[in-house]
Amino acid sequence: MSDLVRGIGDDAAVLKSAAAGHDLVVTTDLLIEEIDFQLNTTEPHSLGYKALAVSLSDIAAMGARPRWGMLSIGVPEAVWKSKTLEDFYQGYFQLARRYGVTLIGGDVSRTPDKIVIDSFVIGETAEAGAVFRSGARAGDQIFVTGFLGDAAAGLRLLARGARPHRDTTPDLRQTDDAHSIDRLLLRQLQPEPRVGWGLQIGTQKLATAMIDLSDGLSSDLNHLCTESKVGALVDAARIPIDPLVVELSGRRALDPLMLALHGGEDFELLFTVAPDDVGKLPKRVDGVPLTRIGEIKPATEGINISEGSRTWKLEPGGWEHFKG
Repeated sequence: MSDLVRGIGDDAAVLKSAAAGHDLVVTTDLLIEEIDFQLNTTEPHSLGYKALAVSLSDIAAMGARPRWGMLSIGVPEAVWKSKTLEDFYQGYFQLARRYGVTLIGGDVSRTPDKIVIDSFVIGETAEAGAVFRSGARAGDQIFVTGFLGDAAAGLRLLARGARPHRDTTPDLRQTDDAHSIDRLLLRQLQPEPRVGWGLQIGTQKLATAMIDLSDGLSSDLNHLCTESKVGALVDAARIPIDPLVVELSGRRALDPLMLALHGGEDFELLFTVAPDDVGKLPKRVDGVPLTRIGEIKPATEGINISEGSRTWKLEPGGWEHFKG
């Protein structure tokens, strides 16, 4: 019998563990300079933090607990001779310590002129306990954690020259302008993987399907619906958008709904819940709220979004690695 439980098609692969009653959840992520990050806007510490965060988000989306990491990085000679790698690893270990992730291996090599990072994380879940993208059924309710559009707003602030204050961390409870701007910037630079929510959903078996929001709500909902062979109807008025994003969008003639739908890199969790289990959901985990944004529909109805009396097809509009 194969040890592979689930391969390509989800946020992570699932393997049978040698330990009875457990499965291993394995994911890997690439970060490429000038594609996934810019050195003129990203401090090495934040880059190390984000390299692990994106992989932890995949583990969370499977309802698993992160346990071990491997990290390989290729850097040009000038970076090797600088303090960049030391600061990079400090950021990585800052987040690793928080979630009890042990770095067990990796590699460092030289590249001609750009930094290349490969983050590999292994998590653990109860046997047959992983949450896949393929379990949603018509009638299930659609939920998201946190706010959507923050990371996209943060990216636009970075492009306009804004930089976070040093020694700050994103905090949903802060309300003054300086901390709010920092929070948006750090949602892009140092995203917070929803490990606590993932564990709550996975261990309590509350979700029928789940995915993390890395490419954007419009794209990732389409991924989930495609794997589950279902449709969906999202209520635009229910999508949780940070009031600061609404304010900033108004100043810059941006549409906050478009940032929330297509912006990507929020690394929140999108999941579906059977109607009978909705009442079992906590309102918050680790201070992060939950919002119901829609309902799963039969595949024949397609994937749509409604705003007032208007309904239209929700086309994938988020990040694509290769655009024609």
